[in-house]
Formats: sequence, structure tokens, C-alpha cells
Amino acid sequence: MSTPTAPEATLLVVEDETNIRELLTTSLKFAGFAVHAAPDGNTALRLAGEHEFDLAVMDVMLPDMDGFTVTRRLRERGAELPIVFLTAKDSLDDKVKGLTVGGDDYVTKPFSLEEVVARIRAVLRRTRTEAVADDTALRVADLELDEDSHEVRRGGKVIDVSPTEFKLLRYL
Repeated sequence: MSTPTAPEATLLVVEDETNIRELLTTSLKFAGFAVHAAPDGNTALRLAGEHEFDLAVMDVMLPDMDGFTVTRRLRERGAELPIVFLTAKDSLDDKVKGLTVGGDDYVTKPFSLEEVVARIRAVLRRTRTEAVADDTALRVADLELDEDSHEVRRGGKVIDVSPTEFKLLRYL
């Protein structure tokens, strides 16, 4: 008898379509993840308050509020979990909006399960690497990015930036 291994990560899947939610949940469990599923935004917010997730797979079109609103509310609560949007909305405006509200990746339907798993692992690799960085402040001339507080300062003065703008500044 083999001993069970620890899950690779704990995921929250937020998808209102029952068949897609069950397919994702089963496939992600088979891929080695622990998975909790929510059929709507309110359930997702409740679960996020009760459990600690490593990543959320978020549908954009939900029955009670859209996935962008769920993401905004999670960010307002201070949740920093990475979010991979999974949606039929494939316009450039929707993709930009998803990344601007704090999403880390955007996959359009129809999707391949292998691609979704690969994207989840890629986002987890990136975000886990960022989390273990030793120095929490990045400085260039009079510009300072504080990794702990997600504050940006120029000449000692705080500049208000969105989570995506912070990530872009850090990347640059």
C-alpha cells in the first residue's frame, strides 16, 4: 500500500457551469492538486475566508457577480493568491481588465485541460519564487518597491498603484 503524497497546491475553482466545474475539479485532483469548488462568487468569497488557497481558477461570468468583482473583493481583503481567469470572454478589453484587476493569467474557452494545468503550474512557480525572495525592497535611484506592503515610493513619497502596475514596475 502506497502512502498518500501531499498535494502540489490547494486550489479554488470558481465556475458556475456544473459540467465544467466537475471536469476541472476531477482533472486538477488527478494532476495532484487539492481542490475546493464554488458555483458562484459569494461561495468563492466565503471559501476564501475559510481556507488558505495557493491559487484560484476563476470564471468571469458568474450568476451573482462577475469574476472581476470577486477578484477585486479578494484583493480588498488583502488576499494575494494568484488568479487564473478561465472564460469564454476573449476580447482584448476583457483580457486587459482581468489582468488589471489582479489576475495572473487568462485562458479562454474552449480550453485544453493540459494547458490549464501547465498555466497553473507556471503561475505557481512564478508566485512561489517571488514569495521566497530574501530582500523585500527593490531600489533603483529614488524609486523603491516594497514587496511586503506592495507600496511604491519615489523620493520617499508613496505612489498609489494597482497590483498589476506594481507587478509591471517590479518586472521592469
